[in-house]
Formats: sequence, C-alpha cells, structure tokens
Amino acid sequence: MAALVLLAGGTCAVLLLLCGTGPACVLAALTLLAALLCSSVLVASGSRSHVCVLVLGDLGRSPRMTYHALSLVRNGFTVTLAGFRETDPHRDVLDNPKIKIHQLSDFPALKVGPRLLRYILKVTVQALQLFYELLKIDPPSFILLQNPPGLPAIAVTWLFCLLRRCQLIIDWHNYGYSIMSLTNGPRHPIVHIAKWYEKIFGRLSNYNFCVTNAMKEDLLHNWRIKAITLYDKPAAIFKKTPVELQHQLFMKFAVDYAPFNARSDCTEAHMERSAFTEKNLTTDTVTHGDGRPALLISSTSWTEDEDFSVLLSALQDYDTFITNGSKLPSLVCVITGKGPLKEYYCKLIRELQLKNVQICTPWLEAEDYPVLLGSADLGVCLHKSSSGLDLPMKVVDMFGCCLPVCAIKFKW
Repeated sequence: MAALVLLAGGTCAVLLLLCGTGPACVLAALTLLAALLCSSVLVASGSRSHVCVLVLGDLGRSPRMTYHALSLVRNGFTVTLAGFRETDPHRDVLDNPKIKIHQLSDFPALKVGPRLLRYILKVTVQALQLFYELLKIDPPSFILLQNPPGLPAIAVTWLFCLLRRCQLIIDWHNYGYSIMSLTNGPRHPIVHIAKWYEKIFGRLSNYNFCVTNAMKEDLLHNWRIKAITLYDKPAAIFKKTPVELQHQLFMKFAVDYAPFNARSDCTEAHMERSAFTEKNLTTDTVTHGDGRPALLISSTSWTEDEDFSVLLSALQDYDTFITNGSKLPSLVCVITGKGPLKEYYCKLIRELQLKNVQICTPWLEAEDYPVLLGSADLGVCLHKSSSGLDLPMKVVDMFGCCLPVCAIKFKW
C-alpha cells in the first residue's frame, strides 16, 4: 500500500508540473489519485460507533476538536483523535481509554526554490501523507474535520470517505483562504485557488457545523453550504479558581517567572507569599495579599489576526497614569501561547520601560491554563477574524471562569 501511495503521488506531482496548477489540473490530479488507489483500498464501511476527529494542526491548541472527542465518547462512540502532537491536549483526553491519539507529522518548511513551487510540493506531500495515515487508523463511520486548515485536508478526507464509504463532517471555524490573504494579499493567485478549492470541496461534505450564525448565513448565501451553528461552550474545567489553588499555581510560576514573586522578602517564618496571595503555614489558610497587583491575562496564537501592539500601547498608558499619581493597582500581564510572531512581540516588550506593569509570556500546561484564567481579574482578546465571521473560543473559556473580557467586536 505504501508503495502504491508513493507511486500515485509521484504521478500526480508530475501531472501538476507538466500541466500547471490551475483548478482543472488539480482536479485531474486528484481524479488520477483516486483511480490509482481505488483498486487497493478496502471499501468496507467502518464501525458505526467509531469517529475520526481530524485536525491538520496541533491537538494541544485545538480545544474545540478535543471537546468534540470527549462529547462523542460520552455518547457511546470510540474516537481516533488525529493531529500534530506539538503540545499535549488536556489530561481528560489523554487518559480516556476510548480516545486513541494518532499522531501526524508536519511537513517541514522548504526554504529553497520559487515560493509557488515550494507551496505546491508541500501540499502534494501533505495530501499523500494524510491519505496514508488515514489508511492506518481503524475504519471510521464518520470523519469530523476542522477547517481551517483545509488545504489539502478537505479533498483528501472526501476522497477517503468516498472509498471507505464513510461520511465527512466539516466543522467550519473560519475560511482558510481568508487567513492566507493576510500574508499574501486578497488578489494573490494562491488565495484565489484556495477559495475555489474550499468552496468546491466544502460542498461535497455530508454535514457541516460552524461556530456562529454569521458564518452559517455566509456559507449558505455565498457557497450554498447548509451548516448547523454549534456554539462553543466552556468545558467543566473552566470555572472560578479557589484561592488555595490560586496560591499553589502562583508559587509554581514564581520559580520561573519573576512577576509572580512576592514584592518583598518574607521575614515571617510561618508565612508563604506570592505576588498575589499569602499562606499562613500554621493555620493552613490562604488569603489575597494586601496591595496585590491586578492580574490581566490574554491568550494568543501570535498570528497576523491579533495586533498586540494595541495591548502594549494600553499598558504604556496605564503605567503613565500610575506614574502621574492615579490611584490604580500595579499590574501583571500574562500573555500565553505559541506562534510565529511571538519573538517579534517579545522584542517589543523587552524595549518597553514600564515601572508599574510587568509582562510575562509563558506557555502553560493544559492543566494550568484554566486555573490561571479563573485566578485573573480581567481577560483580553485581540483576535480579529480574517473573515469577520468566526468566534474566538478563548472568550468562551474566560466566560466559563466568570472573567470579564475586553475584546475586539465581532458578530455572533
């Protein structure tokens, strides 16, 4: 099977190089791939109680899809959760015996050759790799696919479902082409191809979910795709954090992050202090410290759709207000997450000269994130949808922790 997949992929790549990268050529290549593989792929449908939840991204940063997996298990299904394993999902997912994690390998970025050719090669290899990985999992009755990223995942999973006689469900979080337009511009040929691809293959799915009514209406009116709005809800782990648990977390963070350390040395042997809390070791009681700083938290994927210069500018203004005599608490700002622009913004943060505001940018373990949210005083979400239609899930998580949120305005 592996040899056949490689042969099919090589033939498709040659076809694309000889004929071009237009929609007709891409469709012809996919048709050829189907013909070459059809004779060797078993077409028996999978178990009616087995679902593959597929993310062509990091599972640890795909909470909605991991919640889908947990919900399916609670309703009697077994689940294969497939995706990249850059960071681990929550322990509830890892420890569930009915959820099997199937790790996918990301294709490394190429740095040699024309940009368009590099992109075509990456997509081709990813398509072959994904199809091969799908052949290795237990046959499912449904594949629940996150989009974006949908290139090449939508076409590959549609073809797989066609051959395996299972059904494809797409969970629309946003439009992939709109994200690509942030870096390439809306008129770039790749963006036009991606939009055409997403529209055509999106219609071939059996069922569709989406995150907002605004996206549901857009899918129907512009792409003739019928979807069901499935709003995000915070998991049970997102709730107000008891002060005792806050103290444990703050003392843990104080080892690596200076803003969590007590503002002055503790001279009382029976007291244990963080920047926010203090524990009486004699009575085992925990309280918030007098004059503690306020705790602000924002989580981000450090991408182009979040402009953190807005927050940094606001923090500078806040610092100036205190310096000029305003009776405001000092502030600790925690910005958590990973992404391509993190180092850029960290450099800007290092250049700030703030006296009353401290900023740290940790990557949190999955178990620590909801505890920190439930300990904060204010949440900030700077997510600005590339399509104007998707809902940032981080806001939902903050609401679950009873945390007030400042966010960029968006449609529901």
